[in-house]
Amino acid sequence: MSERRVVVVVYEGALALDITGPIEVLDTANRLLGPSGTPYRTAFVSADAPLVRMSSGVVVEAAPLEAGQGPIDTLLVPGGWSLHSALHDRALVSWIGRAATRSRRVASVCGGSFLLAEAGLLDGRRATTHWAYSEAMAGRYPDVTVDAESIFVWDGPFVTSAGVSTGIDMALALVEADHGAALALETARFLVLFLKRHGGQSQFSAVLDAQLADHPPIRAAQEWILDNLHNPLPVAEIARRANMSLRNFARVFRREVGTTPGQYVERSRIARARELLETTELTIGQIAHRCGFAAPETFFRSFGRTLGLTPKEYRHRFQLISPSGFIDRHHETDRNPV
Repeated sequence: MSERRVVVVVYEGALALDITGPIEVLDTANRLLGPSGTPYRTAFVSADAPLVRMSSGVVVEAAPLEAGQGPIDTLLVPGGWSLHSALHDRALVSWIGRAATRSRRVASVCGGSFLLAEAGLLDGRRATTHWAYSEAMAGRYPDVTVDAESIFVWDGPFVTSAGVSTGIDMALALVEADHGAALALETARFLVLFLKRHGGQSQFSAVLDAQLADHPPIRAAQEWILDNLHNPLPVAEIARRANMSLRNFARVFRREVGTTPGQYVERSRIARARELLETTELTIGQIAHRCGFAAPETFFRSFGRTLGLTPKEYRHRFQLISPSGFIDRHHETDRNPV
């Protein structure tokens, strides 16, 4: 194989970064690869060829969809603010479905996973999308297992990434699968990407931020919770901080946030623990204490129930930095390079 053919499907109103982020990673990898490697060759195709305007006004020059015939190494499908229109473009969706059968792997960024699902490519598989649209995706495509947390998910030949910039993380994972961890790390460093995030890293902090309520007493209570995770947080005390009765607080909190106060506290503790496991070398006991778990055993049970991993297993997979600098870990079990 003299080169890896990458075909990017573009359409009016797509997000420019969904496209330019991944292809800049691949282009940088090409430049670092050297003459003995197998470079990526990128082509743009569109039903709106030859000049396709992105949502930001950036114009991409593309060939007609027919130019995408023949074997494809990687088919890349972006998301965009015009996704609703793209989903109703039966010719585009059908072309994506046919092109996928000629592709070694198929990748999407953000809402691009909707187009893959619309083409029936993700039935029976795990996939992700932007956290703000995960419920909509799960409702629209019940045969797809939607992972609302991971920044990208690799299931067989399909790689779906979450919101916008995670397409860069996904592209680095593609480079790693094709050329090894050393080139992926060199590419990340050259692009001044301080951390190369692994697919299992969570969108969870964004979800928690998005859950901050508009109702001032509830929002204040949430902010107090996040500032005091190291302390016991009985619901009665949180209600008192919100100046509400316990019963009324529980009812309004669930209405505003979509979960109970107790569940919100536990999820917040786990989110903080994940951050500390990824970015510090604190002991498991120290992390349990800082996140407000009464005992390490309680921490283990809560963590395992939420993530299906022990804290030690999670750190082994996803810890990214140490006092000595970058920790590069390559785990074949974290992805399925095809």
